[in-house]
Amino acid sequence: MHTFDLNIGEISKIEGKASLSVKVENDTVTECKFAITEFKRFYTMALRGKDVMALPQLSCRICGTCSNAHLMCAIKAAEHALGIVPSEQTETLRKLVNFGLIIRDHGLHCYVFALPDILGIDNILELDENNPDEHQLLDDTFIVKAAGNELSKAIGGKSVHAPYPTIGGFTKLPDQQTFPALINKLEEARPSVLRLIKIFFDCPFELLRDVEFLAYMDPTFSFLNGAMLRTNGETIPEAEIAKYYEYVSIPYSHASGYHFDGKVQMTGALARLNIARDRLHPRTKEDASEALAKFPSKNIYHNNLAQAIEILHAIDSSIEILKNLTLTPERPAMIKRQQGTGVGMIEAPRGLLYYKITLNDKGSMSDVQIIVPTGQNQIGIEEGLHQYIQDHLEKGQDQLAGDAERIVRAYDPCMSCASHFLKVKWQKG
Repeated sequence: MHTFDLNIGEISKIEGKASLSVKVENDTVTECKFAITEFKRFYTMALRGKDVMALPQLSCRICGTCSNAHLMCAIKAAEHALGIVPSEQTETLRKLVNFGLIIRDHGLHCYVFALPDILGIDNILELDENNPDEHQLLDDTFIVKAAGNELSKAIGGKSVHAPYPTIGGFTKLPDQQTFPALINKLEEARPSVLRLIKIFFDCPFELLRDVEFLAYMDPTFSFLNGAMLRTNGETIPEAEIAKYYEYVSIPYSHASGYHFDGKVQMTGALARLNIARDRLHPRTKEDASEALAKFPSKNIYHNNLAQAIEILHAIDSSIEILKNLTLTPERPAMIKRQQGTGVGMIEAPRGLLYYKITLNDKGSMSDVQIIVPTGQNQIGIEEGLHQYIQDHLEKGQDQLAGDAERIVRAYDPCMSCASHFLKVKWQKG
């Protein structure tokens, strides 16, 4: 008979703070609370009254990991509010900046956070440099992350808080002479990514969840444009998406939770490949065909496999763009401040990112709404933890604590920033 309390009061070495509280009575999980305990920062309130031109660089400070996703989404919302249509060249350069983010961010998560779970080690620094296979994994980690960093820096000015992208265009265009070197670096990273895909393909971990999968997709899997696609095949235009989100109050969490059309949803790499894997780059589909056969999948751990495949897609798409792109001198579009409302949505590395801004006649923001991926996935994470613990009470407290960490990392919420981060305090009933 299992009766105990599992209290994880402080999850350290993460992007923000989170906790997990579980109560088990007579072989039944009677309480499971996954709480994001990072204090509210009120950044949407802080943006009110600011000029619309300040939005991108202010909002991209929300996150130090995927800041360029906030940058792209903010720019998109502002352009819709101002009636600006970016040029084709601008759209192409934005794709490259974002592909750099996908490569770097997914690379960080897959290699540094998730891979140690598969290898049975605490962190990648425990890899033996004298072991050729383990040495190769260390090299792969830095090769892939460097490829993403260099791409974002070359096109956006920096890999984090990129200064060149702005409303209506780019303040500075990249140097086209750097493109051959970027292509070489991306090509050099491909074998590393293929090895990573194989590792996650062979991973035996499983947690099956029956949830609503959501993805924002266009025909080229650009992450930046398209329409909302649902598991049932329904397509929702960008302007209508907000009415499907239902705010869910979570009294013990400082983060906002959401249902989508009354359902628990999942957004992120797993959702994207479940819904739109046929839109991946042809070269990616060819070289990752064996792994892609696992999709659609309800296994939450396949989110990490999907991330590895998306790294390859971002690399292949970037190589094709760089080989065929000829830049022409171009200044950002002229800004005419006006009253209006603008919605922006993109696929950030961890899933759907939604912005809605309202401007007064002076171009100042009177209202800002932001829905981030972790808010959309938070309820599903909690329910997934509840399900797993209930089904595996025989494993014992220590093993369940370690497995709980692994499950959180599989979802890859924004606070997932360390290999092993749960500080567990057990209280037996």
